[in-house]
This record gives sequence, structure tokens and C-alpha cells, in this order.
Amino acid sequence: MVWKLDRLGRDLRHLINTVHELTGRGVGLKVLTGHGAAIDTTTAAGKSVFGIFAALSEFERELISERTQAGLASARARGRKGGRPYKMTAAKLRLAMAAMGKPETKVSDLCQELGITRQTLYRHISPQGELRPDGMKLLSRT
Repeated sequence: MVWKLDRLGRDLRHLINTVHELTGRGVGLKVLTGHGAAIDTTTAAGKSVFGIFAALSEFERELISERTQAGLASARARGRKGGRPYKMTAAKLRLAMAAMGKPETKVSDLCQELGITRQTLYRHISPQGELRPDGMKLLSRT
């Protein structure tokens, strides 16, 4: 038994090979929900319906992928970027540089105050408060 036909295989070829392999072992396939609901590959009609719905499932998955890629390309063309925003900003970087130059600064307190991790801090600034390549890149973006 499988919940949905598209959960069984990555693409049409993989799906058909999986069902063929199961049939070779004497195992039938029954789909519970989705486009292929009520498919039972132990019957001739079930095998026929399986082929049709397998092709439709692959087509639907490819269509969703194409639409997603087109949407991302459209957003990029409008100047939008995907992904999570950076925690370290130019303002935070300048504050951190000033604070790291002072010997009495506690790194854990500084990181907590800025809302960043220790790793993020040290990726942008050295322990002496000097800029590192990621810090230079951040300041050049603004």
C-alpha cells in the first residue's frame, strides 16, 4: 500500500520500475488517496489505470517545478532576493568593531546584545576588531 502515487517514485521511470519489481516478487500495489486512488495493480484494469495516473503525477510534479522556477526568476528580475536576511548588518558591524577594539569587552555579552552568534561575529571581525573579508563585503554592499 502507498499513501499517494507520487510518494512511491521520483519520476515515471522509477515508479514503473518499482511497480514492475514488486510485481516480479508477486506483490500488488494499492494506492489509498490522490489521483491514483483505487488503483490495484493485481488486475489488468488497475495496471492500465496505474500507467495513466503515473504519467499524470509526473506531469503535475514537473509543472509545479517549472512554475516555481519561473516565479523565482520573475522575483529576481524585479530585484527580489530569496533566502533568510543576514543577521549582521553594517550598523551592527561598526558597533562590534568599536567594542572588539576594547580589552574589557566580553564577546558573549556583545553577541547577545547584537543578536548574533559568536561564529557570525568572528566571521566578520577579528578578535582585535579588524575587518575580515566577510565584513569588508558587508560594508561594500551598503
